[in-house]
Amino acid sequence: MKTMKLPKEQQGQVIQLIQHYFKEEHGEDFGELAADGVMHFFMTQLAPYVYNQALDDCRHLVNRQMGSLEDDIYALEQKVKLSR
Repeated sequence: MKTMKLPKEQQGQVIQLIQHYFKEEHGEDFGELAADGVMHFFMTQLAPYVYNQALDDCRHLVNRQMGSLEDDIYALEQKVKLSR
């Protein structure tokens, strides 16, 4: 899987969130370059785990919906009378 990329606007928002987090939680001023490095680490190393979990959740949802759809289709079946 190729590395996930965010649009520039979202990258800027993520960088600001990282800077805010380190300021609030650790009292550290984080520059834009350092925050970009943290974002890059998360996007390359951690995002695949989150992405795969999202796909797994999606798979479970689709399987549940397909089961429900199959029940609905069976409910549409008409009874067949045998004529003699």
